[in-house]
Amino acid sequence: MADSIHLRTCPLCEAMCGLELQVTDGRVGTIRADRDDVWSKGHLCPKGTTIGHLHHDPDRLRVPMVREGDEWREVTWDEAFRRCEELIAQVRAQHGPAAMTTYIGNPVAHNFALGRGVGPFIGMAGFPTIYSAGTVDQWPKNVAAALMYGNMWSIPTIDLKRARHVVIMGGNPQASQGSLMACADVVGHLDRIRAEGGRVTVIDPRRTGTADHADEWIPIVPGTDALLLFAMVQVLFAEGLVDLGAVDGKVAGVDEVRRLAEPFTPEAVAATCQVPADTIRRLARDLAAAAPGALYGRIGLCNQEFGTLASWLVDVVNVLTGGFDSPGGMMWATPVVWTTASLPDPSFPNGYEFGRWRSRVRAIPEVLGQVPVSCLAEEIDTPGEGQIKLLITVAGNPVLSTPNAGRLDAALPQLDALICVDNWRNETTRHAHVILPGLSSLEQPHFDDLLWAFATGSAGRWSDPLFAPIDGRPDEYEILLRLGALCMGLPHEDLDVDGLDDAFITALCEMKGVDPAVVLAASAGRGAERLLDLTIRTGPFGDRYGEVPEGLALADFQAAPHGIDLGPMVPRAEEVVCTPSGMIELAPPYITADVGRLRARLDRPAEGLVLVSRRHLRSNNSWMHNVKVLVKGKDRCTLLIHPDDAARCGVADGAVATVRSEAGAVDVPVEVSDEMMPGVVSLPHGWGHGLPGTQLSVANEHAGVNSNLLAPADLYDPISNNAAVNGIPVEVAPA
Repeated sequence: MADSIHLRTCPLCEAMCGLELQVTDGRVGTIRADRDDVWSKGHLCPKGTTIGHLHHDPDRLRVPMVREGDEWREVTWDEAFRRCEELIAQVRAQHGPAAMTTYIGNPVAHNFALGRGVGPFIGMAGFPTIYSAGTVDQWPKNVAAALMYGNMWSIPTIDLKRARHVVIMGGNPQASQGSLMACADVVGHLDRIRAEGGRVTVIDPRRTGTADHADEWIPIVPGTDALLLFAMVQVLFAEGLVDLGAVDGKVAGVDEVRRLAEPFTPEAVAATCQVPADTIRRLARDLAAAAPGALYGRIGLCNQEFGTLASWLVDVVNVLTGGFDSPGGMMWATPVVWTTASLPDPSFPNGYEFGRWRSRVRAIPEVLGQVPVSCLAEEIDTPGEGQIKLLITVAGNPVLSTPNAGRLDAALPQLDALICVDNWRNETTRHAHVILPGLSSLEQPHFDDLLWAFATGSAGRWSDPLFAPIDGRPDEYEILLRLGALCMGLPHEDLDVDGLDDAFITALCEMKGVDPAVVLAASAGRGAERLLDLTIRTGPFGDRYGEVPEGLALADFQAAPHGIDLGPMVPRAEEVVCTPSGMIELAPPYITADVGRLRARLDRPAEGLVLVSRRHLRSNNSWMHNVKVLVKGKDRCTLLIHPDDAARCGVADGAVATVRSEAGAVDVPVEVSDEMMPGVVSLPHGWGHGLPGTQLSVANEHAGVNSNLLAPADLYDPISNNAAVNGIPVEVAPA
């Protein structure tokens, strides 16, 4: 077969880069950047060049697998769903719905069918609680957005393309592009800002690759970011630098924030943060004087003991320095598509409330419907009414990616039923009774949805599938509908998947004020593609099925191979803010009640070494480690440690050290480097391969160690339930 060229959007991260793929004789060859892509404009990172490797990976599962004892066998899809029905029905009959739950993994947000199918799956299944990667990396952002703006997914992001002064805390876009900031070539924009006379500052315990593109790197003790931010707020008020800018008259709670900030002077926090008071004052003054400027805080601020306070204070600083909801500052995206997650939650008609129920074992109050994911292990292995007996994982590997990992790994075999929607037999799915593999990214279309809610502009791009799946193989949307129906107790034999899909679409049409009959008649396809068409046509740029003649539909994107650019970010506070008061709530009582716990942090003595996580440009959680071209070369699963700490601990570069916390210990090679600030060591997340029963031939040759074996179950931010995997006290010694 002659070479053919295909255009696609990379599905691996929030950058959403455009790709140009060469296919010869049914195999993907060279992958280049699509220089005409309206969004990424020719940017591409090493990960994007490997999606052909992921598609052709011989370890990737193509047919369902059923485990009987220690033996696996391939089965038909009908057999697989019948086995799922048996397992689910047995748990329902013996233990009731309270014994059933699910874990939703991070890749769901990047998958065409999973992202659109997970809503109806959870809705139909009716799980009393769910677990997700959200309480590892972002729940503080959701809590702050819920209470400040009225919707947990109304998370503002930086208008990077027009910013002139940027401060980055707890994020490393050089490795991850953006996070809750969808933008291609972030470091290119940082370089441009500096070239045009602007300024970039990075605040991080590690001198990251992003810091190499900044004017200044300011090291900070992990977990003390909220103290530094409060000190900046104190300076803004004390020096008369507060300017509400575009949201003046739309903000409540300014005086309360002023009162709360008074004790947190730069001098009061400097020793704890290890950031000089003069530096803190300069940060506040420079951000207030910048036009425009923005403070961006991400995962390092979320997954720490004061994650919600730190995430909230990022937005507080942006509001007080005049750039909020203004070009070049912190703004809300205008996504071309909406998601079911963005709809008003009927559970909170009078505003968000938390603590409506508690976890069974530790009695931890729920927050936004979830408790810490570290609770999952104890809820499985602790006997009693409500003990979890059935777990369905969706594109997640919690044995590697969640705290309390060792206990969870030991607990999973105790389940009566573990059903995994996953493409690999990994450290989690090796315990499954049934594995239901989805399509590869190249066997299905692609059009991002949730990511556009955090994008630095409005655009969209449709990607056709490159390869046809095996006849009769369902996509993940259908898989999730079937599993949701089985959890409801509907029999597999009589299941009408099309009818379930029609009912879901009909309900969404009624919420959006369009005639379901018109929508059902207008859409030839079903499933995720029809849902995408609905969310485009009833979105801010849509044609509303003919009501807006100049509006857009899916067909318009299908006819635009390089995408459609719909312009830069625009002010949106008037339409986005939907709190009960109608105001931006700068001082939500639920959040500010935690300030006393932060004040007590000032009196805590130094804890010795603390551990933080890190990510590499060639890595994207655990599932990218089975790609040879991404893991070859220098070992990247190492313990980074400052020379002074290495000397004090008696460990040498290249030697093996034992890292121990209250939760466990790992042995790992040492990498001595002054890129770490003294007192802080770093391990990458997502490693720890090589376990018996896995089928990951490349990853198992580059096993590394599981950093989550060191993460205690009880170390989390109590007002968001987000794990604190940064700032873990550890001891380091020669192995």
